[in-house]
Amino acid sequence: MCAEDAMAGYEILDNDIVCIDTAQHRPRMAASYLIAGDGHYAFVESGTSLSVPLLLAALDELGVARAAVDYVMPTHVHLDHAGGGGALLRELPNARLVIHPRGARHMIDPTVLIAGATAVYGEDAMHATYGEILPVPEARVLVADVAADRDFSLVLGRRRLRFIDAPGHARHHYAIWDAASRGWFTGDVFGLSYREFDHAGQNYLMPTTSPVQFDPEAWQATLARILAEHPEHVYLTHYSRIDAVVSLAADLREGLAAYQRIAHAHAAAPDRHARIRAALLDFHLGQLRTRHNPLPEARARELLGIDVEINAQGLEVWLDRQARAGAAH
Repeated sequence: MCAEDAMAGYEILDNDIVCIDTAQHRPRMAASYLIAGDGHYAFVESGTSLSVPLLLAALDELGVARAAVDYVMPTHVHLDHAGGGGALLRELPNARLVIHPRGARHMIDPTVLIAGATAVYGEDAMHATYGEILPVPEARVLVADVAADRDFSLVLGRRRLRFIDAPGHARHHYAIWDAASRGWFTGDVFGLSYREFDHAGQNYLMPTTSPVQFDPEAWQATLARILAEHPEHVYLTHYSRIDAVVSLAADLREGLAAYQRIAHAHAAAPDRHARIRAALLDFHLGQLRTRHNPLPEARARELLGIDVEINAQGLEVWLDRQARAGAAH
């Protein structure tokens, strides 16, 4: 990566892939990817509405005409991945939004997404974080018809992108296999790995269990499908490309198991949320110490804070769902 690219907020990877920082909360927290194929282009993730000027600026700096973008492909409808879809399509005259079947209606009418995020963050914080959520015209929505036994493919020139159903983090989630790079674009279903936690040539990866559809069994099945391709790379939304796929998949499975143990250990506590949140934070700080990561603990706590809070909320929803299922039987 050259210094000019870093200043512009993007990194040119190999295999005609560019990682663009969507500048959510802090640098290098969330990314969109621009993929090229014989003069055709696609974005993986739109970021938020506030990210759209950054994506357009990257197109301009890279010399890519807005009319050359064929697809905008949010891996799922959580707002850090898809919230800018409507605003981005407004600027890309030929692009269609490619979305999981369970997410299409929420992109056409984002009322429920807006209400859900507002309930979690409050109206002011929601607007400051995500901006205005614009609907996507139904005629510009392309449903990626994925199912447990069926994949979906698109082409950029001669470059084929294969989509699979990828539940675990969310039921409205797909992952994209790019044979040209031998890499997966995984949204949140391969976890999070922030570059600030890199040490001694190793990445640190953690699950994300944000509300409301965490499903550890489905997640394990999705990981098995991802690993079955023997990928060389995984392109994370949070954040950028990682290459030690097999070892990091093992770390992700360990983290998923630990999260479930933590949730069950504090399920009956009157201050359940505070206890789960504190235990998740302690788990990650302990993992970093075990790896002899030199990052100061105060900085680690700062970097983990948002995700630990959201993960605790998601684990509580999962516990409540389990309790209801148990009561029904």
